[in-house]
Amino acid sequence: MDDLVKVHGGGDDYNSDFSDDDGQGESSESRLKRKHEEEILRKPFQKGRHSQVAHRSFHAGELDREEARNRRAHLISLNAFERHKKFVGDYILYYGGHMADFKRSVAKDKTDSDVLRENHRFLWRDEDEEDMTWEKELAKKYYDKLFKEYCIADLSRYKENKFGFRWRTENEVVSGKGQFQCGHKRCEKQEGLKSWEVNFAYVEQGEKRNALVKLRLCPECSFKLNYHHKRKEVKAKKSVRKPSQDNQEPLQKKRKKTKKRSSSHSKKQKRRRDSSTSSTSSEELQDKAPRSEDKADEGQSESDHWRGPAPAVEEKSREEEFDEYFEDLFL
Repeated sequence: MDDLVKVHGGGDDYNSDFSDDDGQGESSESRLKRKHEEEILRKPFQKGRHSQVAHRSFHAGELDREEARNRRAHLISLNAFERHKKFVGDYILYYGGHMADFKRSVAKDKTDSDVLRENHRFLWRDEDEEDMTWEKELAKKYYDKLFKEYCIADLSRYKENKFGFRWRTENEVVSGKGQFQCGHKRCEKQEGLKSWEVNFAYVEQGEKRNALVKLRLCPECSFKLNYHHKRKEVKAKKSVRKPSQDNQEPLQKKRKKTKKRSSSHSKKQKRRRDSSTSSTSSEELQDKAPRSEDKADEGQSESDHWRGPAPAVEEKSREEEFDEYFEDLFL
């Protein structure tokens, strides 16, 4: 009996099945040893025994974000009309209603070109910019992009004395239409162009207005423009530079010398008529004498060089150079 008690009584060599797994009965040395062995045998992808679990609210937020990404990608893939139909369908699904309530009449729809035609101005004034709506702002932005140096004309009804004018677009400026080509919208001639200034009288928004416009037309289209009465032709103006104050004194001296020369020359002619006994050689000498004087008077004499400093030559400013460059370009 004593031997049986020793075998089944649970001696020091055997642990009981009901012993604590947490190692409460273990010593500190064995617990550290076992923890060290577990760290060595743990795989790199294996989680710990007591790993933290995400909170339920964090999980719900991540699901909402993923759903929002998918919905946004789906909306971007749709065009404007399909997106509109989807929103209308969602509205009816959640708030109720009928599709017949959302049907529109196509006759009332307006495009951008329709808005421009209704609110277009040939010339915008300060009064027109009052009480601006989005339609007027759209027409004003289109007007600001036009080029207002030359006009494009419609001369199809010239016999009725009715003309239509509009400003040029960017493509027409690049191609030279209305400046290097005829300004009539149905003509593309480039030779013999003339510039005309026309007082354009038109009715806009129920008001009578006038505007001076310039046209470049070929001879045939110029005849159509001047069919009823002659218009004013614009020609290039040659810029005449005014002499400076420093150069005015030598010019006045030159004028006095020319007057003296002309008076002396007239006296010599009278003497030649009176004297009939002079020889041809003396007449040639008398003719040559005033020519040499003319050459001396035209340029500065040697004594003029010592009277004062040389006249200062005026340098043209940048604006004057631009004006001379564009003188023949814009007529």
